[in-house]
Amino acid sequence: MIETANILNTATRRSLILLDEIGRGTSTYDGLSIAWAVVEFLHNTEQIAARTLFATHYHELTELENILDRLKNYNVAVREYGDQVVFLRKIIPGGADKSYGIHVAQMAGIPLDVVNRAKDILHGLSGSDHILPDGQKMIKPSVKRNEQTFQLNIFEAEEHEILKEVKTIKIEEMTPLEALQKLNELKKKL
Repeated sequence: MIETANILNTATRRSLILLDEIGRGTSTYDGLSIAWAVVEFLHNTEQIAARTLFATHYHELTELENILDRLKNYNVAVREYGDQVVFLRKIIPGGADKSYGIHVAQMAGIPLDVVNRAKDILHGLSGSDHILPDGQKMIKPSVKRNEQTFQLNIFEAEEHEILKEVKTIKIEEMTPLEALQKLNELKKKL
């Protein structure tokens, strides 16, 4: 972060900025938010507007190409052969459509038992019911939430069912008692 701060505070139009995995050393949302803000700052600050190469595994950042006019996505070409991948060492336009982290771990020599378990865990995390292929339930850490803390999913901000219901209420057609009863009903649902 100190290096990033130095870059952001001293870069000019004549700079060539190379950034690698900004924000990866913290929680996913914090890291993604920092990376996103850095990209926007470099793009939108007229005094900088420097050429920048920004390497990241945050797939969500590829959406910025649709928002920021000078931003272009590139990725490394990959060929898949069954369960194997070959990195073609060729840079092509566009964002990566999937991650190959487990393949890279296997290529690096991680024991096959660990690689296979990682595949099982990934499958469980990407499924809606979080049940692993071997029938075991996914163990998720329990987190005690502060009731006043609420964080929307940045990219899939789906409207809560209670909010949908509130929007359909025709309060002008209700008596005060009916309105209080409805409010109590919604409170219980929450």
